[in-house]
Amino acid sequence: MGALLASCAAVGPDFQTPALPAGAAVADYTPAPLPGDTASATGPGGAAQHLSFGEQIPAQWWSLFQSPPLDELVRGAIAQSPNLVSAQAALRNAQELLNAQSGALRYPNVSAKAGAERERATALSSGSPGGGVFNVYNASVDVSYTVDAFGSTRRTLEGLQAGVDYQNFQVEAAYLTLTSNLVTTAIKEASLRAQLQATREVLDAQQQQLDVLNGQFDAGAIPRATVLTQQTQLAQTRATLPPLEKQLAQTRHQVAVYAGRLPNEAGSLPEFSLDSLQLPQQLPVSLPSSLARQRPDVQASEALLHQASAQVGVATANLYPQIQLSASLGALALTPAGLLERSNTLWSLVGGLTQPIFNGGSLNAQRRAAVAAYDEATAQYRGTVLNAFQNVADALRALDADAATLKVQAEAEALARESLELSRSQYQLGGVSYLSLLTAQQAWLQTHVALVQAQAARYADTAALFSALGGGWWQRGALADAQLAPAPAASASTP
Repeated sequence: MGALLASCAAVGPDFQTPALPAGAAVADYTPAPLPGDTASATGPGGAAQHLSFGEQIPAQWWSLFQSPPLDELVRGAIAQSPNLVSAQAALRNAQELLNAQSGALRYPNVSAKAGAERERATALSSGSPGGGVFNVYNASVDVSYTVDAFGSTRRTLEGLQAGVDYQNFQVEAAYLTLTSNLVTTAIKEASLRAQLQATREVLDAQQQQLDVLNGQFDAGAIPRATVLTQQTQLAQTRATLPPLEKQLAQTRHQVAVYAGRLPNEAGSLPEFSLDSLQLPQQLPVSLPSSLARQRPDVQASEALLHQASAQVGVATANLYPQIQLSASLGALALTPAGLLERSNTLWSLVGGLTQPIFNGGSLNAQRRAAVAAYDEATAQYRGTVLNAFQNVADALRALDADAATLKVQAEAEALARESLELSRSQYQLGGVSYLSLLTAQQAWLQTHVALVQAQAARYADTAALFSALGGGWWQRGALADAQLAPAPAASASTP
């Protein structure tokens, strides 16, 4: 039987890792090469970032932000996140289903039966006048096996293994999504805190100006309308605080949920500000030729493609003859002791072959359907790869634009602040109108908050780049996060 299996090849396509879309093997992610270093600006988050192409992303990429509270938050979330636990349970489920099917399909089915029966037989059937009552005992061992002559079993197991690989990479995708969401949400929290602080600084300056105007109004130097205008400006600025405070509270709730906590436990989690994060200055960027092997979503899509390929093999094998072998060895006796007598031994050996002849075209239709499903999976794989490259290209361009934006925004904020101070001094000396002072106040308000947003954008898009590049899961050692390490892909030609 082993020789027969060894001599038989599995029908259907042998899966090969699909080629990358045209152009994916070039050295650049974007049409025009990116500069090796981004622009720099003064102030927090203004350092230039260097793109190190071909370098590996560390497994704990969030540690590049050099924030112990962030490291603590991510470690706790990995241990408690229900999404990650769910993905790991789905992986175990797929693995056990493979184990169950592997045993049922690869090996003969052996079963033992034993029974006792008491029956009354007629005179005709028993050969005794008036019939009689008998005890009948039986025991047997039955063996059945379907010869995998054309690879149906092997293709079925190949598809199940591909399903396990898919769940493996779903775990990695859940891991990457969790860590990315945590880091970007922590950065959003830091941004909102900075915007609140900037807005309060503007409020303090506006309140001080209102105090000056009230003194001038009391002295009869300015009309009431000027005071009202300043009060209106102060009220409008103050009205921007509640929405920011609401976003901050909701962001803290989101951090708690990502960390596997209830929202009311957010107070026990670390708080984040832009000052508590360091902008990574060295950015490892994987080569385009490596991206498809590093993105969990691309790997998961490839596993689905492999599964679809195996289903084509199964549907093809169903067109060929099916060979079944069965054997039985047992005994039948009128007493339990008689089961051990050689004369009561019975056995059988059966071989059968089933060849589909006419089935209304259903088997051919099933194969065509499997081929169509494979074509669908191929297109989906290609789409996933294209999206992956777009994610990286968008993140790289965003980092370059963020740096340039921050540089310009820092200059604009500095000029607006200087203009406001000058306008305030001139107004106090009567050199400019209140309208000029008000214009300077509004310009500083806008540029001051925009500066904070530009600073936060560099942190957020840096995290987006690490996520787009796959998050470095392949860098984890055998001992670290062993439960998340993906199983090796099954070979299509494995019997």
